Amino acid sequence: MSHYFDENPQAAHKQRSIEARVNGIDFVFESDSGVFSQSQLDYGTRLLLETVIELEGKAAGRLLDLGCGYGVVGIVMKRVWPALNIVMCDINNRALKLAKKNSNANHVQYVDIIQSDGLNSVAGSFDLILTNPPIRAGKNTVHRFFDQSWSALNPGGRLYVVIQKKQGAPSAQKKLQELAGDCEICARSSGYWILRVIK
Repeated sequence: MSHYFDENPQAAHKQRSIEARVNGIDFVFESDSGVFSQSQLDYGTRLLLETVIELEGKAAGRLLDLGCGYGVVGIVMKRVWPALNIVMCDINNRALKLAKKNSNANHVQYVDIIQSDGLNSVAGSFDLILTNPPIRAGKNTVHRFFDQSWSALNPGGRLYVVIQKKQGAPSAQKKLQELAGDCEICARSSGYWILRVIK
């Protein structure tokens, strides 16, 4: 069976268009089978975006959209805060092609879109890292995302994670507390938690 965390999904193509309005801006995203949340903007991703926009106020520096899928988080963040230096990465080549297409379709330029398993192929450090981690890839993969993200944060940098309570939010919070000493629950809605750690 093909998963959205496969490097080259084998699922037959089923392209569709998703319209979304975030922070007063209209977006359109092309999606396909074999990528995460192929039929609509994922509720957790929307909650992540809205929470970060509210809490950060005016972000600057370098942001990583870790596990970017077809590009929603990185594209929205670049439109909301054009001064951000955005890097988007994913293991899934089909998703990355869509992320490039969607960047152009939503008038987003100067973003780096990289094929990478976690942060393995991502260079440099970041002021913000946002992730909706691939829960179905297993706990080891999710925790590796956290470890690598923590290592890649600049001093004062923030890691935001969205995760459903029933899919392991309490254990994710515990892991992040071990890394950072503290882990804040910034938002809770419809079973989703937004977690934040600050380096």
